[in-house]
Amino acid sequence: MSKVQSPSKLAHVVLRTQKLTPMAEFYKTFLGGHTTYENDIVSFITYDDEHHRIAILAVPETTPKVLGSSGLEHVAFTFPNLYDLALAYTQRKEHGMEPIWCVNHGPTTSIYYKDPDGNQIETQVDNFDDLKDADKFMASKEFAENPIGVDFDPEELCRRLRSGEDHASIKKRPDIGPRRLPPGP
Repeated sequence: MSKVQSPSKLAHVVLRTQKLTPMAEFYKTFLGGHTTYENDIVSFITYDDEHHRIAILAVPETTPKVLGSSGLEHVAFTFPNLYDLALAYTQRKEHGMEPIWCVNHGPTTSIYYKDPDGNQIETQVDNFDDLKDADKFMASKEFAENPIGVDFDPEELCRRLRSGEDHASIKKRPDIGPRRLPPGP
């Protein structure tokens, strides 16, 4: 069998909700985005050159998320550098959006949040400039021992950036040995 043709990019994610307005407002603020179309049924939100990256769909019979059920774990958004990740963190904090988990996975430095429906959102920076280096790390004994990562304090990340510390040293994941998934971030 031949390999299936891959898409050129991920276009958008659609979330269903009972809470259209709070969800749409959250994502517009969270992403620094705007709506390209909105009515009482749907909100199309973008922050870049795509006509919409997130769509929020009002479906009245939608039930609340069930903890521990199957489904989408999270959606991730990448920033170009640690400064932008930290800036977005401080700006979101000003809007009352606090992270639920901050972790250096090794391949990425990541800050996780939850939206009003409890969906998780990851904001991240790639820790390796070259995909081959990221692949090499992910094939390492260190990553096999701990594929989850090492938690960090986002305020400490901001302090380290303000002090002028080299980004490579901030991105290098400390070795703490084996680790399991944390209990529900």
